[in-house]
Amino acid sequence: MPGTRDPRIDAYIAKAPEFARPILIHLRAVVNAACPEADETLKWSMPSWTYADGILCGMAAFKQHATFGFWKGSLIVPSDDSDNESAMGQFGKITKLADLPSKKVLTGYVKQAMKLNEDGVKVPERARPAKPRPAPETPDDLAAALKKNKAAKATWEAFSPSCKREYVEWITEAKREETRLKRLAQAVEWIGEGKQRNWKYQNC
Repeated sequence: MPGTRDPRIDAYIAKAPEFARPILIHLRAVVNAACPEADETLKWSMPSWTYADGILCGMAAFKQHATFGFWKGSLIVPSDDSDNESAMGQFGKITKLADLPSKKVLTGYVKQAMKLNEDGVKVPERARPAKPRPAPETPDDLAAALKKNKAAKATWEAFSPSCKREYVEWITEAKREETRLKRLAQAVEWIGEGKQRNWKYQNC
């Protein structure tokens, strides 16, 4: 069943900068020829295509460049580790038709995008770097002990949050007061020597 054609895209192309119009017209023609069943629409105010219950691809025009990209582009277009990610899509900042792959290559990409949507393939989420946990609050007894030892205090202040956390947890996890005091004294001694909590097992 043929997809729908959106007149809003005609208006979008008409309002685009002169250099971008041939690019947008070409891309539209390639996508519609490769996937006649795709529906044209606007997503985030940009011309886009949907197919098999998912976004297929989209394009946009800006003052000095145009962009085109597949929704699941990371699974379709080989990455060349260039700066293409500085612009939306997988083809960088497009300023002329020559910046695009050939019609044959683009058609192949559209077919791949169609297959991914048909198969319900999801794009793997990028792993988000874990936010570093803030430094723990220094217990009063440890703070008082460090205050009496200049070397230990200086080292403590230079420690990373994780190094501080290891000592704080070791001290505060003591179940008996006697154990806590013993650990506190040992901690100040080690810190004064510039050692981390698990220094015995580290090359630091």
